[in-house]
Amino acid sequence: MTSTANAPASGGGGRAAAPEHLGHVIFITAAAAMGGFLFGYDSSVINGAVEAIRDRFDVGSGTLAQVIAAALIGCAFGAATAGRIADRIGRIRCMQIAAVLFAASAIGSALPFALWDLAMWRVIGGFGIGMASVIGPAYIAEVSPPAYRGRLASFQQAAIVIGIAVSQLVNWGILNLADGDQRGKLGGLEAWQWMLGVMVIPAVLYGLLSFAIPESPRFLVSVGRTEKAKTVLREVEGDRIDADARVQEIDRAIHSEVKSTFKDLLGGRFGFLPIVWIGIGLSVFQQLVGINVIFYYSASLWQSVGIDASSSFLYSFETSVVNIIGTVIAMLFVDRIGRKALALIGSTGMAISLGLAAWAFSYKAGGSGDVALPHTQGLVALIAANCFVLFFALSWGVVVWVLLGEMFPGRIRAAALGVAAAAQWIANWVITVSFPTLSDWNLSGAYMIYAVFAVLSIPFVVKWVPETKGKSLEEMG
Repeated sequence: MTSTANAPASGGGGRAAAPEHLGHVIFITAAAAMGGFLFGYDSSVINGAVEAIRDRFDVGSGTLAQVIAAALIGCAFGAATAGRIADRIGRIRCMQIAAVLFAASAIGSALPFALWDLAMWRVIGGFGIGMASVIGPAYIAEVSPPAYRGRLASFQQAAIVIGIAVSQLVNWGILNLADGDQRGKLGGLEAWQWMLGVMVIPAVLYGLLSFAIPESPRFLVSVGRTEKAKTVLREVEGDRIDADARVQEIDRAIHSEVKSTFKDLLGGRFGFLPIVWIGIGLSVFQQLVGINVIFYYSASLWQSVGIDASSSFLYSFETSVVNIIGTVIAMLFVDRIGRKALALIGSTGMAISLGLAAWAFSYKAGGSGDVALPHTQGLVALIAANCFVLFFALSWGVVVWVLLGEMFPGRIRAAALGVAAAAQWIANWVITVSFPTLSDWNLSGAYMIYAVFAVLSIPFVVKWVPETKGKSLEEMG
């Protein structure tokens, strides 16, 4: 199939989006992707508070990992329920609920009176993240013209990586104001509390932006608001489209399907339908390569091999910049060379990078505050970590979100998205909880395990993952 940059929209009779409308579509997409920004920010902001929380509450690695990963439990529940909630009250209302949960979590996490209290607020924030992780890609897929959908869906991952980078930069700034001490006092609070509390600002912005964007035309048609749906379709696909025909096409698709429930996902040889297993596989592989180890624990990781605290924060920020660069590359090519090709390129690069990191960390020496890598291995570890992030960002970081928004038939899309996203959060939780114990046991071994999963993802993509480039959502089912 050729590049779809100028492909006509399905059923519209014209081009996918007139140039004068593309700016408006980009604004809508960027506003919806603010949930991704909050996801990235919350995922990485804890990185700057790990050692301070350990010291403040005097906990070991296992307990600390449970608190850090607590948000992921909420994420799994939020992702599993968001699709049904969105089908009942709309995509925009879901975004607004998520924004309120984000804001409450930021304030509560900044002012905990006990470790369990901190964990509870992280679970609440996680529920909002889980909702946003489902609603963002689904909404963007539903408002995007087919020819631009891959690049616009990439906004979700772009927002995530920008959120990660901004959180690292904010953490570094707060740390400097506190003279390099994560527990240093600033305005009556410790530095790590400010790190967690600042998230209330983008949470409020996300809520405000949700009032400035239209409801999904698919949801509007489903509740009988066809005139409003036509208006939104003209806004996002251009005035030259046949809005009546597009509404009829959407209406036929809706009425030819039943409301998706968990039961609708069953019926395959191994319980779920094959396409649902593929979605779960994509989500799980995305996490089992260990990407979030970099963003949850990178500051602690670099400190564990002899890097001082201030420099470790700069290394973490530099890795976030690499993440952004990789995401931009993916946005440029996801609609040109396709989803599968990018995934295969990324899997290969990640496997090599993780293997090199495992080799380098096998030379880790010392302990109890006197840890170091030889110069050559330290340099290899730094380069390998950045290459790993680059290959992840230009492939699986973007491709999985794009595919999950596109690949499921309409009749099961909401429920299947919820299950796949929930699987992603569960896998994320497993990696996050296990890494401190694995690194204490054998840091090199931990990275070798991640490398094995990167290798296994290659035949998975080749054999089972469908190519969705250039297809309308109605063509998927």
